[in-house]
Amino acid sequence: MRYLHQLKMPKVNSLKMDENLTKAIPEVRLRAFRAVDDPVACEKFIEGHMHVLLNFGIEKITSAKTDWMYNPAVFVFIVESLDKSKVYGGVRLHVAGGNQPLPIEEATGRLDPHVYELVAQYARTGTGEGCGLWNSREIAGYGIGSIFLSRAGIAGAAQVGVTSLFSLCAPYTVKLAENMGYRIAEAVGNKGTFYYPKLDLVATAMVHRDLTHISTADEQSRSAILSLIRNHRVVVTETLRRKQIEIHYEMAIAGLSEWALQECVANASGSK
Repeated sequence: MRYLHQLKMPKVNSLKMDENLTKAIPEVRLRAFRAVDDPVACEKFIEGHMHVLLNFGIEKITSAKTDWMYNPAVFVFIVESLDKSKVYGGVRLHVAGGNQPLPIEEATGRLDPHVYELVAQYARTGTGEGCGLWNSREIAGYGIGSIFLSRAGIAGAAQVGVTSLFSLCAPYTVKLAENMGYRIAEAVGNKGTFYYPKLDLVATAMVHRDLTHISTADEQSRSAILSLIRNHRVVVTETLRRKQIEIHYEMAIAGLSEWALQECVANASGSK
């Protein structure tokens, strides 16, 4: 959930207007995949995310690095046009024990080394981080970045098999994260907060401890997340503040049988 951005920004991949966005109820696809399996979609994710960050005046943020697309322990959730030509938003899941530290470790570990210990503790049973959350102005106001991608990321983490999930949140997304079951990691930083990515910005470290039952989420979020865990392919008309959008969820992550969570668990345990 790292730093939700919904600013007005140059349109990304928008040489031709997506007719599905001009309908009374716009239509998009929310698709999950492993980063190494779709480099083209990863590049579109990176392009859109960078445009948003630059509009925020943020040039150095760990979740905006691009080497994640070569990490076999990274999974991506994107909102795209139905023909897959345009990406309107996305979020990533980094599993601890891949070929990189978690972004939260890179971002805050130098500020408080206890972050490494906290991640290592959860990594014993499989942990990860939701990061790089963004959406473009074409779909601003529909809840794509604030709600629906966040729910998909949690459901996807459960599908991958991790038992917990970290996130580094901007102040205005902390309540949203709590609604989805995250809790502030008060054992690190200043009761969970850090000055990041700049001295005039604050980030809050959060952790989701129950990806099986989603017991700490509010009832609406819990019901929606559990539905995505059970139903990997479904079309839902989602509503936020009287605005509706039809989302074609394609949540089944291909190739999971060829990817072993236990290898990541072993790597994370051996590196700490």
